[in-house]
Amino acid sequence: MNNHSFIYLASQSPRRQELLKQLGVQFEMLLPSPEEDSESIEIPLPHEKARDYVERVTLTKSTAALQRWKERQLPWAPILCADTTVSLPDDPKGEILGKPADGLDADRILTMLSGKVHEVLTAVAITPALDFKPLCIVQVSKVQFAALSEQDIATYIASGEPFGKAGAYGIQGLGGSLIPSIEGSYSGIMGLPLHETRELLNRAKVTRK
Repeated sequence: MNNHSFIYLASQSPRRQELLKQLGVQFEMLLPSPEEDSESIEIPLPHEKARDYVERVTLTKSTAALQRWKERQLPWAPILCADTTVSLPDDPKGEILGKPADGLDADRILTMLSGKVHEVLTAVAITPALDFKPLCIVQVSKVQFAALSEQDIATYIASGEPFGKAGAYGIQGLGGSLIPSIEGSYSGIMGLPLHETRELLNRAKVTRK
């Protein structure tokens, strides 16, 4: 494989863009077109475990992104995809806690997380060359959530931050004040574990600033 001066990022997450910039990686966006049904990819399968889920979703996104690249006839560069989910692995109703559908759903998720340790799983995949399968890793962190009152939860939901985020919170924002401790990768909880991503970029021969 040749060295690459940039990658394609197939993610709309502004946090992942920030973290790639932190790594010194040049990237171009490779986002779904309006006719693509990207939301259906994130629907969990019956009885699916969180680790299997996040890996499946990320590899499915990689396949879709490669097809997108082919259709748009772009110059080749490695393609990076990622997905994050939150899990209460000992709770059958909390195996996969995705993005809340609305305020009531956010309330349900935050009530489940309140006072408990949960897992944040982020899968990262990079397709290093056109004829290569994606290289994929899953990073798991443990997060202690504070015990929240109904008012705490209502105030946080009113901030708007829970929406569009797995587990209905963002550690890099106001949600960070709800977390006494973590065990693992702060950047992984944000959505892109820097150490593991750096290793994948090295394997794909992507140069950085």
